[in-house]
Amino acid sequence: MKRFNLLHNVMLATFASACLLGTAHADDALKMELTANQVIKNADGKTVYSPVRTAPAGTVIQYKATYINTINKDINDLMVTLPIPANMTFTGEANPASAQASTDGKNYADMPLMKKVNGKMVKVPYSEYRTLRWNIKLLPAKKSAAVALNTTVN
Repeated sequence: MKRFNLLHNVMLATFASACLLGTAHADDALKMELTANQVIKNADGKTVYSPVRTAPAGTVIQYKATYINTINKDINDLMVTLPIPANMTFTGEANPASAQASTDGKNYADMPLMKKVNGKMVKVPYSEYRTLRWNIKLLPAKKSAAVALNTTVN
């Protein structure tokens, strides 16, 4: 069974988010922690998350970014972005659900994304989604906010 190394993808997502954050805020105002966890249903049907470094094809992985305001001032209208790693397919699950999606990393729209095919509007397959973004309206001083997306290993 094909094995997939998630560490590379976590580093890619961390780098992309850090680049975006560095342009919007002072270096020390915002910290970001990124985790990759396997999504598992336990015997009771509850969803549990387990840290993961490698996973076979078909495994559902949640990428969760926690943004921490380290200063004594509120941060307003914080736009945060998480790329969907290569060799992964977005499942359609994002938290909060207010995420917007992009197929090119530049143009964003509310989900589900739509496109015109043969004169008809159809949903864009999740396999074509490349990036999600959220607008955190208010991140109070010394508080944190988290965003997450689920993917499946191709």
